[in-house]
Amino acid sequence: MTEPMSERAWLSLPAPAKLNRLLHIVGRRADGYHELQTLFQFLDHGDTLHLRRREDGEIHLTPPLPGVAAHDNLIVRAALALQDASGVQLGADIHLDKRLPLGGGLGGGSSNAATALLGLDRLWDLGLELDELADLGLALGADVPVFVHGHAAWGEGIGERLTPVELDTPWFVVVHPGVTVATPAVFGAPQLTRDTPPITMARALQGGAPGWRNDCEPTVRALYPAVADALNWLGEHAPAMLTGTGACAFARLTSAADAQRLVNDVPEHWQAFAARGLNRSPLHAALGR
Repeated sequence: MTEPMSERAWLSLPAPAKLNRLLHIVGRRADGYHELQTLFQFLDHGDTLHLRRREDGEIHLTPPLPGVAAHDNLIVRAALALQDASGVQLGADIHLDKRLPLGGGLGGGSSNAATALLGLDRLWDLGLELDELADLGLALGADVPVFVHGHAAWGEGIGERLTPVELDTPWFVVVHPGVTVATPAVFGAPQLTRDTPPITMARALQGGAPGWRNDCEPTVRALYPAVADALNWLGEHAPAMLTGTGACAFARLTSAADAQRLVNDVPEHWQAFAARGLNRSPLHAALGR
């Protein structure tokens, strides 16, 4: 950054990762989107956004993400959408500390967008309701609303119909095998399971791990051997699953110490971290919402 940050000038907020602890594909709509059932849970690990109010209406984001044009970045799109919806004449400097991998299935871009929406709502003194911000977020991506609402949730539709739930909060090890999964390639694959019978939320919550599964996993394994390798390796140590369309695999552990020991054993050519599952987003905790 070109000038130092200070607590008075900048608002620093977390953009947490999420896991899909269950992901079923129960149908395909006429518009090509897939009908899903999923369980979203947050992690105490993610990116950080630093936001500072500008009086000239301009949105400046640093640093640029490799391979992502500024006008395509979900942070910029979220800020512009909020400006347009509210009519505010203010702008913002936004600096992103990026920790989550692109194309990892951890919801990094969607979380960034949600943090931008909630952070700028605070910075610009707009006072919008969460439902209003979630509606803006849905136009940016199906996962944005769960980050806006900030609670672990049972998701249906394309993931936007949310019911808050309380899940267990174990420690997780997340492994990224160094590849980027293209979500359209997964959802467009002919072998993808698209007809899993729908279940009720109550049944999903009664099932629990290790009975939970991800319908995308067999397809991603076939298309991305590196992901299959990571899932196989992780599965030798603890029950493992794909999150979203990948590329990240995760396993649940019973303690922080066990999780860190497993992270220490992860092959050096992969990235890995340990994190605690959360039912309340750290973004909402930071904002007091």
